[in-house]
Amino acid sequence: MAPRAPADRFLFHAFLALLLWIPLPFGSNVAWASSFMEAWVFLIAGLWLVQYYRGKVSLSRPFVRAWPVTACLLAALLWILVQALPLPAGALGLLSPRALAIHSSTHSYPSLSLDVHATRQAALQTLAYLLFFCLTLLLVNSRPRIRLLAQALIVGGVFQAAYGSLMTLAGLEHGMFIDRQDPGVATGTFINRNHLAGYLEMCLAAGVGLMLAELSSTRATGWRDSARQLLRTLLGNKARVRLALVVMVTGLVLTRSRMGNTAFFASLTGVGCFYLLAVRKLSGRTITFFASLLIIDLLVVGNFFGLEKVAERIQQTSTEPGDRVDTDRDALAMLRDFPLTGIGAGAFYAVYPMYTSAVVVTGFTRHAHDDYLQFACEFGLFFAAVLGAVVLASLWTAIRAQLKRRDQQLQGMGFAATMAIVALLIHSAVDFNLQIPANAAMFVVMLALGWVSRYWDPLIDLPAHH
Repeated sequence: MAPRAPADRFLFHAFLALLLWIPLPFGSNVAWASSFMEAWVFLIAGLWLVQYYRGKVSLSRPFVRAWPVTACLLAALLWILVQALPLPAGALGLLSPRALAIHSSTHSYPSLSLDVHATRQAALQTLAYLLFFCLTLLLVNSRPRIRLLAQALIVGGVFQAAYGSLMTLAGLEHGMFIDRQDPGVATGTFINRNHLAGYLEMCLAAGVGLMLAELSSTRATGWRDSARQLLRTLLGNKARVRLALVVMVTGLVLTRSRMGNTAFFASLTGVGCFYLLAVRKLSGRTITFFASLLIIDLLVVGNFFGLEKVAERIQQTSTEPGDRVDTDRDALAMLRDFPLTGIGAGAFYAVYPMYTSAVVVTGFTRHAHDDYLQFACEFGLFFAAVLGAVVLASLWTAIRAQLKRRDQQLQGMGFAATMAIVALLIHSAVDFNLQIPANAAMFVVMLALGWVSRYWDPLIDLPAHH
């Protein structure tokens, strides 16, 4: 009699489907798409809890070991709820004198947040991200599921890269839902090219990690055997993943995103060198694979599809001070007024007009071009540091997975998580990828993957069969 499927198999596939869906409607950066994402992940989490109550699923080892990160994310969520609470004038004046002065002059809702509605929405979104983290730890609990998660991220990245590249190379300026706002560059189904670049950085990390996980670890007995294994790598099942990497690099280059391309190649080079030292058993295939990534993707694909245009934009950065510098300077002034309690999660766009240095204001500014600065402005310095601790703890865990695990698949996934986190940390210094729901959710999944790769144990975390 064949064994029955794990009780949570449907939930795992629903989770993968959600990961594939969220980039499609503008990176879920519109109200209806963001709400749909939240409802979907709330439903999966609710059904998992029902299964847990019925004894059909159990807590995984990575979930148990990641409790400090889960606690920090929960603390950040509770802080957002506190920001939206009505407070007596005395307490508000003690915590944030500037917020009291603004509320008094506008006769508005007396809270730490200067836009209570936006902060309540941010609370729902933060709860969704917390559940993305927990569900990754709980549902990715077997070797096939680890591989399927990586493959799903690759499929999402290949679709975005292929769609964006074809639209750009064909000269079509129509997006999937609306006319594109960045003509002449790849945006995929995102509104902004930089956000497609951020998404592809993480998908590329998953692809490189999967290749490393599946490279043959057996030593060649001679040059014929070595050539045979190399051909098997280039022409076998791994060739599909290698081709996917080429497609995604092409899409990344065609975004013409300066920091997106810089973050990818810097993280690939830095984390790749670390990986070669960490695994302690260097093979010619691993070194050849990294060399092919840098040579084929950077020189061949990059030059053919216009990497020189990205280089030109990087060179112009220092000579063309733009809106980003002004926005960040204004945001620093905002932070000086609200250093401890912040302006309220999600309230940046509402408060920024009070601080803008622009002589003529056209439209409105939704985000700072610096994720670190925006989180500090909205959460205050202490809880921005709490969120930073979440990222750094997960990064350290992913690094430890490469150093401590002897399982090649888990080392490869540790590499994927490390590279994705490093790439987004670099990119976030000049952009707002983590304000885009699809990219923020993907980033949280990569944080969780670091814990899975470090602590998943095949002898403990067996999917329940009932």
